[in-house]
Amino acid sequence: MPPATAAVDVSVLVVPEGASLPWFAAVLEHSEVALVLAQAQGVRYANPAARRLLGWDGSPLEGHQLSDWVAPEDRPLIAEQLRRRLGGQSGQFWEVQGLRRDGSRFDVRLCGQPVVVDGQPADLVTLFDVSETRQALRQAQWNAELLDHSEQLSRSGSYVLAWPEGRLRPSAGLRQLVGTLADAGAADPDEAWAWVAPEDRIRVMQAWREARPDQPFQLQHRALGAEGQWLQVVHRGVLHTQTPGDTPQGIGLVQDITRQHEAEQKVQTLAQYDVLTGLPNRAHFIQQLAARMQIARWDRSGFVLTVVELPQLQELRVTLGHEAAQTVLRTLAQRLQQQVQEQELVARVSGQGLALMGRAAPEVQPEAALEQAHQLRKWLQAPMLIDAAEVLPRCRIGLAMFPGDGQDGATLLEAAEKACALADEAGGVAFARVEAHVHALREMQMASALRHALERQELRLVYQPQVSLSSGAIVGLEALARWHSPQWGEVPPTEFIGVAERSGLIGALGQWVLDTACRQWVTWRAAGLPAPRVAVNVSPHQLRRGDLALAVQRVLLDTGMDPRGLGIELTESAVMDDPARAGQALSELRALGVEVALDDFGTGYSSLACLRSLPIDVVKLDRSFVSDLDSAPESMALTRAILTMAHGLGMQVLAEGVENEEQLNLLRTKGCDLIQGYWFSPPVAAEALAERLAAGWRLAARHLSRDDGRRTLLLVDDEDNILSALRRLLRRDGYEILTARNGEEALRRLAEHPVDVILSDQRMPGMTGVELLHRAAALYPDTVRMTLSGFTDLQSIIDAVNEGAIYKFLTKPWDDDRLRAHVAEAFRRKGMADENRRLSTEVETTNALMAHVNSQLSAALDRQREQALLLQASVGGVREILNSLPLAVIGLDPDGLLVYANAQAHRLFPPETLALGVPARAGMPGLASAGSQEHCEIQGQACRVWRHRLGAESGAWRGDVLICLPISEDLCHESA
Repeated sequence: MPPATAAVDVSVLVVPEGASLPWFAAVLEHSEVALVLAQAQGVRYANPAARRLLGWDGSPLEGHQLSDWVAPEDRPLIAEQLRRRLGGQSGQFWEVQGLRRDGSRFDVRLCGQPVVVDGQPADLVTLFDVSETRQALRQAQWNAELLDHSEQLSRSGSYVLAWPEGRLRPSAGLRQLVGTLADAGAADPDEAWAWVAPEDRIRVMQAWREARPDQPFQLQHRALGAEGQWLQVVHRGVLHTQTPGDTPQGIGLVQDITRQHEAEQKVQTLAQYDVLTGLPNRAHFIQQLAARMQIARWDRSGFVLTVVELPQLQELRVTLGHEAAQTVLRTLAQRLQQQVQEQELVARVSGQGLALMGRAAPEVQPEAALEQAHQLRKWLQAPMLIDAAEVLPRCRIGLAMFPGDGQDGATLLEAAEKACALADEAGGVAFARVEAHVHALREMQMASALRHALERQELRLVYQPQVSLSSGAIVGLEALARWHSPQWGEVPPTEFIGVAERSGLIGALGQWVLDTACRQWVTWRAAGLPAPRVAVNVSPHQLRRGDLALAVQRVLLDTGMDPRGLGIELTESAVMDDPARAGQALSELRALGVEVALDDFGTGYSSLACLRSLPIDVVKLDRSFVSDLDSAPESMALTRAILTMAHGLGMQVLAEGVENEEQLNLLRTKGCDLIQGYWFSPPVAAEALAERLAAGWRLAARHLSRDDGRRTLLLVDDEDNILSALRRLLRRDGYEILTARNGEEALRRLAEHPVDVILSDQRMPGMTGVELLHRAAALYPDTVRMTLSGFTDLQSIIDAVNEGAIYKFLTKPWDDDRLRAHVAEAFRRKGMADENRRLSTEVETTNALMAHVNSQLSAALDRQREQALLLQASVGGVREILNSLPLAVIGLDPDGLLVYANAQAHRLFPPETLALGVPARAGMPGLASAGSQEHCEIQGQACRVWRHRLGAESGAWRGDVLICLPISEDLCHESA
């Protein structure tokens, strides 16, 4: 509280009206400072300035209270201050809301001092209009709040930079953005940029040093956020001068654009990278290719571009689903990335294609690149597990070399992609060739022409016979499509079928082949020809559609063909893509009576478990095994294993591609059932085939499998006299004897005739006896092999015996009786081995049949068990229904024994009359006769009775059902 001071006497200010004022009082009258003299009873004086301020010009103020000119909410404060002034206390400045005569308000600042008027205390109040100042302050505060809100909404902050010392005064927004580091620059200019990332501070300071007045600048950098996180900010600044000649000051604005920056980065990533694999996309990869090409031109180097395609991606989408197919592609991309070395780049360049840009090298070796590509393909095609299903990806690789195959990125990439189209014909990997473009153009044109060919009936069918080696009859015909194009002439099937598969025409082509083959078979039968079964190839596309059996059935009905005259051939790879679906489709075909054959067996990846579960009638041995049967022991071993396996599973084996008699004889001796190939007949037209069928065309009897019990002996010696002597000696034992003078001739005899025992000399020109018998053991392991020689190379003989190539070694000169005995023993051994094989085959076949029967029995038992459970549930439901009826239901067997009574029957009849298994008539007199209804009384209760005979309509009487309806209303209500 201010101390009290001596009051000044200002009585001179209060003079009667009309009196003259002292000079100093006149001065106050002309002052622009508003003065008011107030006492307890009211205002005593107000100068003109006060009157103008309060809106009281021309009107006397005397008699009013000072509080009359103050807003009501401030009047208690003014009254208190007046009381204190009148009490002698010195005053201080106060700001209140003033009130003019017209009721308008204004901001007023006032200060009162204690004075004396006529000996009485008074308060001399000075008033100042501060409305403009207060309005300016309110505007400034509003501006500050607006700045705070704006900075908060825009995640920005500002500062003022004292120039040139560099002290930084931050706004609240900057403090909120970067924390307490913003205040460091106020005390220490060296810490003004502590919140800026260290690597960016020099750029920020350099921007301010190079700034020019009123020329803003902008840059982006990182800043340390209030929570310790790094922010991406845009930093704007300008040097501002209030008046010319003044020292400028820096004004800076910092805005957080982290989210925008991340979004821009994401957009850039989406524009340049593939979402699924995270690899660069085609456009970005072409840019990288262009940069690599420029560097290679400067360095005079080259590099290899590799494109990897997954042609089965669409198949995987259909069979396993979209997500599984995407997983396969993603896994393939990861495998490819694992092979990347320094300066190499992997990208996704198409829906099913990936690309690898190799390192630059002074000299690129095509042979090395080809070998690396084959190794890469092997690595990529390793099995992968997708949702518990093993998938074997099939890849093809195209290679293009810079600078030879393209001078810009797009051209080089297209060259590698076109090379992929040639990879299937080149073992999975192919280089870009000049003719690749021509090949791609031809395929596009051929797809269009093939579509029209189906419409214009330019296609035709030829038929290649399938012959039985046991009967010699033609038991089947494979229908093969041929196309003679007006533009290209005769188009190879391997070409146009591949085009059909890649262009989506294979479904229409397959349907045409099926329909045409069935109609041709019906035509042959109508002409009285013995038409054998016609086999039609089905593509994987037709199998994946899921309606193969329905389509076949529709064609059979449309053409009127006997289902037993149709065979369906599917490749092993098509079946193994989805064994469960294939098994269902093949079972449906078998149910129609159609024969099912597995084509190209041995080239896919089928397992024995899958093969055993599939309903297959014929296994077609791929031609790649048949082509080198007579020269490669490995092919013979595989063929023998396939024959044994198929026969053990109850399937027949058909060998494709039989081109010569040697192959035929080898297959016959191994127990092959059927053959097909150019040796017997090339594919022939329907008209020519009809003529041959009418003529009884068949395989010659000498080529059939032998089962006549003949025993054949092959004698091999380079001396004619020895052969003659042996022939004379052994002929008396009834053998069919063949002779050969060297190993090559002996092998030809083995290929031409079924041989049981071989007796060979050891020392012969070209090929020794041991070498011959080694070859015979590999190609014809069922033969019994002996050597007869006067030259004893003991070590080679012992090795051959130990390895199983030789059964016995006999020496020259020989003892006739002993030699005959040894040969007879060899034939007995051969007979026992043949019998064991026959019994083993029968046992395997029987076991397979029993396994199949057991499987069917197990399935039948499962079905019966399910039916029994359903019947049990049904019987329980029926029993519950019968017990809920207000009728008495009684069942009697043909002998009149009671077998059933429901709950109402037990209420209606005495318990002793409803014992199951006893005659019911004695306890139920007067019941209706069969087929009638009567009224009777049971236990004093009037009832209506019906009797129904079970099985009366079919003639097999199974008993009677009695139905009793109580007529009494009370009983009926009780029953209900």
